[in-house]
Amino acid sequence: MSNIMKRFTHTINTKWGFFFLTVALFWIKTYVVYQTKFTLGAKGSVQEFLLLINPIPAALLIFGIALYFRGRLAYWLMMIISFLESTWIFANIVYYREFSDFLSVGIIKGSGDVQNNLGKSLAEIVKISDFGVYLDVLILILLLSFKVIKIDKRPLKRRYAFTMTLVSLGLMGAEFGMANADRSGLLTRTFDNNYVVKYLGLNEFAAFSAYQSQKESATRANASASDIQSVLKFLKKSRVSPNAEYYGTQKGKNVFVIHLESFQQFLIDYKVEGKEVTPNLNKFYHNNNTLSFDNFYNQVGQGKTADAELMLENSLFGLPQGSAMTTYGTQNTFQAAPSILDQQGYTTAAFHGDVPSFWNRDNTYKSWGYDYFFSNSYYKEKEAYNVGYGMKDKIFFDQSAQYIQQLSQPFYAKLITLTNHYPYEIDSKNTDDFPQTKTGDKTVDPYVQTAHYLDQAFAEFISYLKDAGLYKNSVFVLYGDHYGISNNHRPAIAKLLGKDKVTQYDLAQFQKVPFMIHAEGLKGGINHTYGGEIDVLPTLLDLLGVKNNTTVQFGNDLLAKNRKQLVAFRNGNFVSPQYTKIGSTVYDTKTGEVLKLNKKQRAEVSALQNHVTTELSLSDRVIYGDLLRFYDPDNFKKTDKAKYNYKLNSGLAQLKKAQKDNPTSAKAKNDGKVSAEYKTDAPELK
Repeated sequence: MSNIMKRFTHTINTKWGFFFLTVALFWIKTYVVYQTKFTLGAKGSVQEFLLLINPIPAALLIFGIALYFRGRLAYWLMMIISFLESTWIFANIVYYREFSDFLSVGIIKGSGDVQNNLGKSLAEIVKISDFGVYLDVLILILLLSFKVIKIDKRPLKRRYAFTMTLVSLGLMGAEFGMANADRSGLLTRTFDNNYVVKYLGLNEFAAFSAYQSQKESATRANASASDIQSVLKFLKKSRVSPNAEYYGTQKGKNVFVIHLESFQQFLIDYKVEGKEVTPNLNKFYHNNNTLSFDNFYNQVGQGKTADAELMLENSLFGLPQGSAMTTYGTQNTFQAAPSILDQQGYTTAAFHGDVPSFWNRDNTYKSWGYDYFFSNSYYKEKEAYNVGYGMKDKIFFDQSAQYIQQLSQPFYAKLITLTNHYPYEIDSKNTDDFPQTKTGDKTVDPYVQTAHYLDQAFAEFISYLKDAGLYKNSVFVLYGDHYGISNNHRPAIAKLLGKDKVTQYDLAQFQKVPFMIHAEGLKGGINHTYGGEIDVLPTLLDLLGVKNNTTVQFGNDLLAKNRKQLVAFRNGNFVSPQYTKIGSTVYDTKTGEVLKLNKKQRAEVSALQNHVTTELSLSDRVIYGDLLRFYDPDNFKKTDKAKYNYKLNSGLAQLKKAQKDNPTSAKAKNDGKVSAEYKTDAPELK
């Protein structure tokens, strides 16, 4: 035993020995993180093997850089690299815990737009155990500091360092070969980022996302007018005719789009200790004048809320990495709902009780053609008015009312709620003594309390609109933007759903979010068609009687009788009335059973997958290449971004001018007086 220890001590006191010790510790640490901090779902011997060894090739390559340097510098470089690698892992742990995804270059490039808000919940996300990723760095520093390991100052021949570089690259090639054999088209098709990390590793994922980002920039530079033709050809085949029973029935009405933050479908009619979580939204959902869709899915990617907004107002998919609003919102050309309706005589406005730069809204909304953007500078600010990611919903609706009264009619107004956002914080005065769920998950259990608060805020807003005379002549579009409880909380999800455990099928169904359209006299009911956020814009435009058969929209009217009921998810999975495809597994959508496909079924699934892959690819091409700059559809003029100014003084002056030039607002019709006082029980305002 003593001889073994001597040989080991002798080995680690050489540069090669210290190098391999550093790599070994990094390898062990990364694999432990894979198993304990991420849900990668490795199945089968090949996936398990690749998950085990995938940290090694990149580690040999990156740490091998230090081998080209002499003496202490080589050791310092290994320590610095180890610290940076640990920080990269730490950042991904924190990000994954909230978003069930990994940090891409697209997200990092847009961090200036979101860091203010992510920082607010950072303390809630981080766990003490996360800092364990720095343990190997600390151990190595201590071993060197106390001279348990002595620095080998002998120079290493460059050819040995170069050989290590070649070996690492060879191992990467072999690793990719195995991965691609098990998962064909791993890097060429639209797969979940979990797949890339599971097969290749975190470092390789970072390199791939950097490549994707560079490729996106090059795509725009190389795009030409002819590229839009393949998109138009696909859409011509996919487009469906509107439902004559509904087309134009809401023509000329105001439109309220109410963004229900992180609100999932399971909350509708859900009870805790016999109490309805959302009694007011439940009534709205079941109202005879409400079209409610119970098979409506969120389709967001990494952009989450930003992706939902993009789909709802443009009928374009979010990107496979990052947020299109952040990366392309300023420069690209769009054919968005605000611009389309503005050209139909509508006043358009967005309301958001937070900083205007979040998700690059202040620039993107100009590209989309919003006349007004009422952000936090338009609202009275007090510390008690805010929680988590921005202004509390009751106060937000209350303060938004003064501007809504001044909007010339007809108008299109989008109001983005915020309180029902992770980490689901709400003070005891606002919980209305509503109980938490008892799953034992501290992240999940408060979720129903903030949802209940949102429900109360919504009820107050509807009551105000009725008093102000704005309810009867308005269409209300309510939607949940994305999940509130991520798939990382499976035991809690199982308890919420009353199951022992949840399957991948259950998690796919858990992605359902509410979608409702309400208007006085509208023929309502529960609609079972399968659809998603990509379908909202064409549905709304058809109800308003706005011809939209020439603009680029990848969705289809949810009320159309001959629509293709296929919901594409950003990672390439899909749901249809017959099939739910998650990765390589296909489920029966009605029963949740795993299907062993026969020849006919394989052909059907393949056709559906081909459609999903094509529409995602074409939508990406539109955004990456900014293809809409080359296309001038009939009855639509490109948005002039230069004419919009969302600064407080400009917005107020614009409202004042509108009261004279187009006196159709609720306030103008009431001789310039407030048409109704807003009533709220918000304790902060008492």
